[in-house]
Amino acid sequence: MGHSVSDDHQRTDMDIESHHSQRLADEILPVHKVSLPPQQNLMKEIAASVKETFFSDDPFRPFKDQTKSRKLVLGAQALFPILEWGRHYNLKKLKGDLIAGLTIASLCIPQDIGYSKLANLPPQYGLYSSFVPPLIYAFMGSSRDIAIGPVAVVSLLLGTLLQGEIDHVTHPEEYLRLAFTATFFAGITQAALGLFRLGFLIDFLSHAAIVGFMGGAAITIALQQLKGFLGIKDFTKKTDIISVMHSVWGTVHDEWNWQTILIGAVFLAFLLFAKYIGKKKKKLFWVAAIAPLISVILSTFFVYITRADKHGVQIVRNLKKGINPSSVNQIYFSGDFLGKGIRIGVVAGMIALTEAAAIGRTFAAMKDYQLDGNKEMVALGVMNIAGSMTSCYVATGSFSRSAVNYMAGCHTAVSNIVMSGVVFLTLELITPLFKYTPNAILSAIIISAVIGLIDFEAALLIWKIDKFDFVACMGAFFGVVFVSVEIGLLIAVSISFAKILLQVTRPRTALLGNLPQTSIYRNIEQYPDAKKIPGILVVRVDSAIYFSNCNYVRERILRWLRDEEEQLKEKGQPPIQCLIIEMSPVTDIDTGGIHALEELFRSLQKREVQLVLANPGQVVIDKLYASKLVELIGQDWIFLTVADAVKTCSPKAAGSLPVV
Repeated sequence: MGHSVSDDHQRTDMDIESHHSQRLADEILPVHKVSLPPQQNLMKEIAASVKETFFSDDPFRPFKDQTKSRKLVLGAQALFPILEWGRHYNLKKLKGDLIAGLTIASLCIPQDIGYSKLANLPPQYGLYSSFVPPLIYAFMGSSRDIAIGPVAVVSLLLGTLLQGEIDHVTHPEEYLRLAFTATFFAGITQAALGLFRLGFLIDFLSHAAIVGFMGGAAITIALQQLKGFLGIKDFTKKTDIISVMHSVWGTVHDEWNWQTILIGAVFLAFLLFAKYIGKKKKKLFWVAAIAPLISVILSTFFVYITRADKHGVQIVRNLKKGINPSSVNQIYFSGDFLGKGIRIGVVAGMIALTEAAAIGRTFAAMKDYQLDGNKEMVALGVMNIAGSMTSCYVATGSFSRSAVNYMAGCHTAVSNIVMSGVVFLTLELITPLFKYTPNAILSAIIISAVIGLIDFEAALLIWKIDKFDFVACMGAFFGVVFVSVEIGLLIAVSISFAKILLQVTRPRTALLGNLPQTSIYRNIEQYPDAKKIPGILVVRVDSAIYFSNCNYVRERILRWLRDEEEQLKEKGQPPIQCLIIEMSPVTDIDTGGIHALEELFRSLQKREVQLVLANPGQVVIDKLYASKLVELIGQDWIFLTVADAVKTCSPKAAGSLPVV
């Protein structure tokens, strides 16, 4: 016990000594005031704001101090990046691009035939969409690794939205025309976002929502493939899991075909095994890449020699030969379907853009090069506009093909040109050979491809990092799986915006305390050693103060004050005499925020508490002076640091030693 008392005395002596040292330092160091920044020209301020919003990457910098002819060349290179990197192209790069292009072509051909079925389109339209769009992207795109073509999620989304307007079975021509119209306006949307430099809009769809949406779409796509996998003829047109499973189990005795199931199961096992080998040994990535084409060849040959199609095995049958016919005159530019085409196109275009942006950034980071997001949007938009006029539906970057393209050693977008050339030869020469390809093998290829879209690790990481993000992820996932793709997408967007609104309207605040033997003030919850100063309450606001959150900020600060005074009253300690607001994180303040501070000042006056501001930034202090709030509070109560504010307030506050 005696030893404990001695320790207490020693600790008290140390605290007193530390406090005296701090007071000596405080007496030596001057108190700094916040200076008013020089007045800026209004037009220059607006121009700077516009530049940071829309031209943050300074795209016109290369044109500075250049001749007119040089500016013309740079402009052409900006629009067609191939003119820039093409000057340094060589045989070594061609070899890598040739191998990569042939490899992704072997993967894309069977996938394209299957994905066109997801969009409820004849199989040749999937191949059309891997012929024209990749060629255009190769000239206009800035990514070296993206492989262009139809993708599962966009195909399903487009098919679902189109089917909601026109039945593809009873009105195939109108359905096809609406698909081209939607593709045209998807391209217009993408190109407009790039030209007007509005690419930041796609960032409003959070990563968590995308993970959930992609996972839900993968489950939905896989479930849709049960029609071909089991040989079912009469299948539900709905995409939710309950309707699909009801349709599956309701036909178990009537329509399930054991030969179809056998073919599908055997080749699905082969495809999954090939994918496992490709992941296990990176050098064998080509095994997973060519496995779909090998599966198509073997299954087609098997059905042909056994004539399994006469025993209930459904086959592709008609795959139209020849390259893309023109579809300019099939796009709706007027009438009732124009509005529907615009609505579907905008949604499909945004999702396609989001997927392509995520893929492009991923591989650009891996190879350490810069990707121009606005150029990408223009390139994707132009290729889809051109695609809509050449019988294509919405194309974008494919993750599976881009991964294969990367691992195959591609150097430039020439790999897309090679792939497009192989698709051209396929359309001209090989399409009749796909006549006996069983639908079950296409279903197996799609199932094996979309499994990779279910990212369990990302979902687990989201749960660990941010529970609200996890709610967004699961909301999008269950919305897609249990309702529909468009509802899942709506939930994803809604929750993403809800999170933004919540963070804006309910910013974080914190009580600060002094770290012993320093002049640093930190959150007392994060740093338990940080000690409150008697008679002084230090609060930090971790957000800009706008009309949307100003009332909450004012009320939250007053609640901090009320709670603190109640605790002091219970302990019989002096009341708060100064309330210091640490404003370092407050990046901006509007008229609503100014009024909230005025109301806070008057509320504190009634309580005989002095309002003190610490370290307001340039924008904030400028507005405080403009609104004459500085005159109301008093210029002497605005400080550069919390330590300066505490030093000035300490004689006014009761007591001198920090509370232990």
